Amino acid sequence: MKGKMGRMMVMVVVMSCMLRAAVTELCNPQDKQALLQIKKEFGNPTTLASWLPTTDCCNRTWQGVLCDTDTKTYRVNDLDLSDLNLPKPQPIPPSIGNLPYLNILSLTRTPNLVGPIPSTLTKLTKLHYLYISHTNVTGNIPDFFSQIKTLVTLDFSYNNLSGKLPPSISSLPNLVGITFDGNRISGPIPDSYGSFSNLFTSMTISRNRLSGKIPATLANLNLSFVDLSRNMLEGDASVFFGAKKNTQKINLAKNSLAFDLGKVGLSKNLEGLDLRNNHIYGTLPQGLTALKFLHRLNVSFNNLCGEIPQGGNLQRFDESSYVHNKCLCGSPLPPCKP
Repeated sequence: MKGKMGRMMVMVVVMSCMLRAAVTELCNPQDKQALLQIKKEFGNPTTLASWLPTTDCCNRTWQGVLCDTDTKTYRVNDLDLSDLNLPKPQPIPPSIGNLPYLNILSLTRTPNLVGPIPSTLTKLTKLHYLYISHTNVTGNIPDFFSQIKTLVTLDFSYNNLSGKLPPSISSLPNLVGITFDGNRISGPIPDSYGSFSNLFTSMTISRNRLSGKIPATLANLNLSFVDLSRNMLEGDASVFFGAKKNTQKINLAKNSLAFDLGKVGLSKNLEGLDLRNNHIYGTLPQGLTALKFLHRLNVSFNNLCGEIPQGGNLQRFDESSYVHNKCLCGSPLPPCKP
């Protein structure tokens, strides 16, 4: 009898503890259910072993999960699914779309992440920052991202994405930067990309298969960082230059661009300029000598002529920055002929 009473007391204590835990748990039940479904769709990787149905997803013990403690809503607003050891190739779980308060979503450094980007992400109407990088995700960059008006940053670098750049994302009112490096994106840069209302941080689409001419509309942009290197772009890229712009770095290396470099204006904030391996002609702008922050310059393998300006930070660059041009001369190259 005493043994039976003891067992009953233990059960009462256990149930009391479970009830107390349920009452004090901060994690929203719908969010918790969505997270556990995501874990299941991923094949229950050991990286997510801390995601247990018996614990609170908002107590900072769930790997990569953060809840909104500022507003005391305790909805999941930051999900970092990076470095997952997926047991086999898996697509992005559609259940991620069932976390409606997400502000930041990171899916990075997971080679076993495959397949297209699911349309359920359009349900994330509060999403500001989306990072899907260093995976084997395939397919196009979907047009449906234009529906998430809150987006500030899109980073899809180093995946296996293909197809063309979606023109529609230029309608996003808050987007400040796009990073699509290291994919297999082809075709031209859309004319509409000159109508980004807020794109001032970066446009980096290097190491892809972009072709055609750079739209003249891109002159409307005032970008801090431009990297379109290692593509097959042609024609005039002077649209990225301007004395009134705040540009810090321009990398257009290894394309087929051709324009008169001597006629471009230079941002006083310019730190890096890489134009190697193009068909750029004209002279080097005298304004290069006035740039206080310039620490990287490479104009080699072009059709430039004339004397290299002397002064300022230009003296720090050796001949490798200037070699293999049509008739560029002066220190550190051989002297110009009289």
